[in-house]
Amino acid sequence: MITASFLLTAFVVVLAPGTGVVYTLALGLGRGRRAAGWAALGCTLGIVPHLLAVTLGLAAVLHSSALLFNLVKFAGVAYLLWLAWGALRDGGALQVRAETTAEPGWRIARRGALINILNPKLSIFFLALLPPFLSGNPATATAEMVLLGAVFMALTFAVFLVYGAFAAQARDWVLGSARAMAWLNRSFAAVFALLAGRLALERA
Repeated sequence: MITASFLLTAFVVVLAPGTGVVYTLALGLGRGRRAAGWAALGCTLGIVPHLLAVTLGLAAVLHSSALLFNLVKFAGVAYLLWLAWGALRDGGALQVRAETTAEPGWRIARRGALINILNPKLSIFFLALLPPFLSGNPATATAEMVLLGAVFMALTFAVFLVYGAFAAQARDWVLGSARAMAWLNRSFAAVFALLAGRLALERA
C-alpha cells in the first residue's frame, strides 16, 4: 500500500524548505545537534493534529469555516513573528550564540510543534496529498490514512535530523565569527517574518 510514488512525493514535500526546516536549522546552528534533534521531533509531532483532522474529517470543517481558519492562521502569524523577535533579541530562543546552558529539550520541541499546529494550511494540504494514494476501499480507508501519515512523519523526522546535523556541523565555524552570527540572526528573523507574512495572505 506504501508505493514508491507516495514515498517519492512525500520525500520531495519534506525536503522542500519550510518553517520547520528553518526552525531546525536555527536550533542546529544556535544550540547544536541535541537541540536540532528536539526541534525535529517537535516539528514532527506538530503534524499529528493535522493528520487526525484529515482522518476524522475535521479538515473540511476548517476549510469551510473562514472564522475558524482565520483564528488559527493569525495565531500562527503572531507566533512566527514572536520567533522572528526571538532571533534578534539578546537571549532569544532562536538566537545563534555561544552558550553552555542547555535549554530543556521539551521547550524546544514544544516550539517546533506549535509552528506546525498553528498552520491551518497543513490540514488542507494533507487532505489533498493523502487520498490519491488510498486503495479506494472504505473499510480500510482510516487505517490506510494512519499508515500513510505515520510514514510521512517518519520521513519528516529523518530529513529534519539530517538538516539539523548539517547545521550543527557548521556551528563551530559560525561561532568563530561575530559577523556571521549577527548575519544569521538577522537572516532567521527576516525569514520568520516573511513566513508570517505569507501565512497571513493565505486563504481558506
